[in-house]
Amino acid sequence: MTTARPASRRGAYAALLAAFLGWLFDGFEMGLFPLIGRPALQDLLPDSTAAVQGQWFTIIIAVFLVGAATGGVLFGWLGDKLGRVKAMALAIITFAVFTGLCGFVTSAWQFAALRFVASLGMGGEWALGVALVNEVWGSKNRAWVAGMIGAAANIGFLLTGLLSLYLNASLETVGSWMQAIGISEGTADYLLHNRGWRFLAVSGTIPAVIVFFIRLFVPESEKWEEEKASGGTSHWATKDLLGVLVAAFVVLGIIAIWSPAVFAKVGNLVAIPATLIGMAVVLWGYLLPVRRYLGRAHGSGKFESGERSTVMRNLLFGTALASVALMGTWGSTQQAAKWASFLSPQGTAANLIEYVVISTALGAIVFSMIAPLIADRLGRRVTYFLLCLVALTAAIVFFQTNRSFEGTEVPVRIFVTAFFLGGLTSSFYGYFPLYFPELFPTSVRATGQGFCFNFGRIIAAIGSLQFVNLMSLFGSGKALELEGEARRLMQLQVEANAFTMLSCIYVVGMILVWFAPETKGHQLR
Repeated sequence: MTTARPASRRGAYAALLAAFLGWLFDGFEMGLFPLIGRPALQDLLPDSTAAVQGQWFTIIIAVFLVGAATGGVLFGWLGDKLGRVKAMALAIITFAVFTGLCGFVTSAWQFAALRFVASLGMGGEWALGVALVNEVWGSKNRAWVAGMIGAAANIGFLLTGLLSLYLNASLETVGSWMQAIGISEGTADYLLHNRGWRFLAVSGTIPAVIVFFIRLFVPESEKWEEEKASGGTSHWATKDLLGVLVAAFVVLGIIAIWSPAVFAKVGNLVAIPATLIGMAVVLWGYLLPVRRYLGRAHGSGKFESGERSTVMRNLLFGTALASVALMGTWGSTQQAAKWASFLSPQGTAANLIEYVVISTALGAIVFSMIAPLIADRLGRRVTYFLLCLVALTAAIVFFQTNRSFEGTEVPVRIFVTAFFLGGLTSSFYGYFPLYFPELFPTSVRATGQGFCFNFGRIIAAIGSLQFVNLMSLFGSGKALELEGEARRLMQLQVEANAFTMLSCIYVVGMILVWFAPETKGHQLR
C-alpha cells in the first residue's frame, strides 16, 4: 500500500476551519434547548403545569440524545463509505435546516420530532470532523488540534448565551431591524415573543452556509482515498443500516417506558427488564454495520481475526468511557442553568440563566483545550482518571454550595462555580478527539468514533430519565406537600441532591479507564 500524501498546508487549514465551524454550530445547537426549552414549552403547552412542562423538557433532551447517537452511526457509516467531506456536508445541512424549522412548531411533539432529526446531523458531524482533521493533519500537533475541536463546540455554546442575552435586552431594536428588511410586524412579534425563542431556533440555520465552503475548499482525506483505492470501502453495505433503524426505534421505546406517564402505569417491574432487553437489542443494532463490515473485510483478507477482536473491544471501551462523560455532562452541566434560574425567587435576578450558560461555556472552552495537552504529557488513562475526579468535585461544589438568594444581584460564587463545572465536566470533549482516533484504523474510524461517542448519548438519555426516581428518593413528594417559599427551597435541594447523585457516574469512569488501552505515542493506522 502506498503512503498517504500529506494534504497541502492550505487544504489542512481549510479542513480544520470547516470542521471547527461545524463543531461550533454543533455547540450552538446543543446550547439552544437549555435556553429556549422553558419558554418554548410555556408557549406550546399553555394549559399545562410546570411539572408537565418539565417532563417534556426531559423527554426532548432524551430524544435529542438518541438522535445524535443514531446520527453518529449513520453519518459515520456514510463517511467511511462515501468520504469524510461529502458526509460532513450532508450532516451539517441536516442539523441546520431542522434546527431552523423548530422555530415554527406548534406543539411539543413537533418540537421533539424536529430536534430528533436535527440531532442526526449533529451526531454525525462530530465523528466526521474528528476523522477528517486527524487524518489530514496526521501526527502533527494532534493534541492542539484536539483542543481546538473541544473548544469549538463550547464557543458555539457560549454564543447561544451571548445571543440570548443581547436579544432579551434589545427585543425592540431587533424587531425594528426585522421590519426594516421587509419582515411584517406580526411575523417579527411571532418570532420574538417570550424571550425570542423562535428567533433563536431559526438562527440555527446559519451553519448551512458552511457547506458551500466545504465543497469548494476542503480536501478529502488522503487516508480515506487510499482505502477507497484498495477496495476497503466496498465492504460497507446499505442493508446493514436496518440494524441502526431497529435500534433507534427500540431506544425511543425505552425512553417512552421511562416517561412519567407510562412509568406510573408499568413501574420498575416492567421498566427495568424491558430496558435491559432493549439495550441488548440497541447494542446489536448499532454495532451491526461494523460487525458485518469486519466480517466481509476479514473474508477478503483485509483484517486478521486478532484485528477484528481489537476493533470490537475498543468499540466497547470507547463507548463505556464516553457514556460516563456524557451522563455526567447531561446530568449536571446541561441542567445547571435551568436549576440556577430557580435560586432567585420568581426570577428576580434578571438574565441569570444566560449568565450561567456563559460562565459554563467559558470554562468549557478553557479546559477542553487544556485536557488533550495533559493527555499528551501524562498518558490517556491517567488523564481520564484525573478528569473524572475533578469533574465530580466541580459538580458537588456547584450543586451543594450554591443557595437561594434574595434581590437582583447574583452572588459571584454562582458564576465561579459554574465556570469550573462547565470547564471540568466538558474537558472530555477535548480529550476524546485525541484518544478515539487512535483506537481505530482508517477503514472504520468515522463509524467507530461515531459509535463510541454517540452511543454514550443513549446511556446518558436513559440515565437522565432516572432523574424523577432520584428526586423521589430524595423527597420530592414531601416538597409537594409544602407551599410557597418552603416548597421552592426544598425542591431546590432535592434537585441538587439528584444532580449530585447522577454525577457520581464519574466514579465508574475512574475504575473502567484502567482496563482501556493506553495509546500515547501511537500513530494513526
